[in-house]
Amino acid sequence: MQKTTPERRYHHGDLRRALIDTALEVMREERNWQFTLREIARRAGVSHAAPYKHFPDKSALLTALAMIGFDQLRTALIEAQSGVEGEPREALLPMARAYVDFGTANPALYRLMFGSESRNQCDVHLGENAISVFDTVMDVLTRGQSDGVFRRRPVRDHATACWSLLHGMTMLSIDGLLLPEKVGLEPLGAAFATLMEGIAIGYKTSSSTP
Repeated sequence: MQKTTPERRYHHGDLRRALIDTALEVMREERNWQFTLREIARRAGVSHAAPYKHFPDKSALLTALAMIGFDQLRTALIEAQSGVEGEPREALLPMARAYVDFGTANPALYRLMFGSESRNQCDVHLGENAISVFDTVMDVLTRGQSDGVFRRRPVRDHATACWSLLHGMTMLSIDGLLLPEKVGLEPLGAAFATLMEGIAIGYKTSSSTP
């Protein structure tokens, strides 16, 4: 397998961070995580034994990468709300686009986040990093219910519906299956409008669908 990522030289500083950054580069370059700890060490410019100071095995490194992915996703969702913080209903579509954009821009990392290759999938998805992403959506939905723009039902149910839609759209997009001949030119907007008709009070599809 040809490697194009330049090897770096690690001298002094944060070895753990250097290994993680190198692994993220490899994932972006090769769109998978079929690397070995030995390869990551070589690219980071450290000894083959160096990664084991922080990661007992590859699965531990993959777990760390997945948690970083959730942190990055949460940041993307928060940034998508800029300018519409006081309008919960208006914040959801930018957040939806940010979610799908993150996954399609980082396909290997996104698949890893929701795959089973990390050390303990349950620990990852019930950990603070992943829960904080879910809570970001829950916060917007909770504010919307308080403002009277979202229907009154358990907020977690609304959040689960949102997540299910976005995860499905992201995976279909990553796999190149959102074909316009099949789902139209704006599948996310159309699917989002359908979802909003179910959870938002007085939502008008004709005026809200992009």
